[in-house]
Amino acid sequence: GFELALACDILIGSHTTTFRDTHVKFGLAPCWGLSQKLTQRIGPGRAKIVSFSARPLRAERAYEWGLLDELIDETNNSSDGDDDVVLKRAIELSANIASNDPLMVRRYKRAMVEGTSMTLQNGLQRERELGISHYLEVVGDGATFETAKDFISDDKRPRAQSKL
Repeated sequence: GFELALACDILIGSHTTTFRDTHVKFGLAPCWGLSQKLTQRIGPGRAKIVSFSARPLRAERAYEWGLLDELIDETNNSSDGDDDVVLKRAIELSANIASNDPLMVRRYKRAMVEGTSMTLQNGLQRERELGISHYLEVVGDGATFETAKDFISDDKRPRAQSKL
């Protein structure tokens, strides 16, 4: 389950969520990316603690270390179980993501994924390359550009109020 969780883009959990790498406990080698993905998410020292100790990693620590991206406070939803609350939040977030331009979500993710293996300078350059490519395509078909222009110029859309 831990290796499957690390294949996800976003991890959401509740205070009862735990993670445990039991490879060393049973003499098994990780083969699905746990050693690499865990190290990238929480750093090499913390990944060694989790993997070499084979002890459970509780939700609060997983959140502090950056393994969990969101920690749900299930006390506000006492009528639902922890799993139901986490599932509801995951569905809500996925619906929000799905409501956006799917091509742009894919391209944004690509820029993030490619950038993680580069220096900041190279990552910024790659982002620019991907962005220019996207805008050339957008201007070419006109539809996405017109949609963005209409959104920006829509006087009826909700706007954040300045606190200055």
